Amino acid sequence: MSINKVILVGNVGKDPEVRYFDNGGSVANFSLATTEKGYTAANGTQVPDRTEWHNVVLWRGLAEIAEKYVRKGSKLYVEGKIRTRSYDDASGNKRYVTEIWGDNIELLDKKPTDSFPPPPPLTSEPQVASRPSQPPVVETVTPVGSFEEKVSGDDDLPF
Repeated sequence: MSINKVILVGNVGKDPEVRYFDNGGSVANFSLATTEKGYTAANGTQVPDRTEWHNVVLWRGLAEIAEKYVRKGSKLYVEGKIRTRSYDDASGNKRYVTEIWGDNIELLDKKPTDSFPPPPPLTSEPQVASRPSQPPVVETVTPVGSFEEKVSGDDDLPF
């Protein structure tokens, strides 16, 4: 078994770029900065803040929500998975890009701005149609003794 899960809380670095496809699909791309605060070690050594930049990709409904509500500087919670892809640049060199494919997002700003109303819940829609239907798992419990045998005489509680 393996798990590919990423949770980020950070600030959006640029307004999302949203593209729409002929089939009605959409994708949004933007950068998200996460910062670990610096500190002073016991020996007096100063450790500066460390900022990491993440490329976030949102698909379909989440892309449309990002287009409406996410702006540069927005504080955002992103939950998803990490994906790495490669391509050849103009010089023929192989380049690698690591992206966070978001499944859920949540706006963390204190209050919405006047120009943007509060957003609806930001959860991607499950892909139920592509999953094979399976019968529910039924667990059978075999009782051992009667209920009265389990209750002690002084206790009013059945456990």
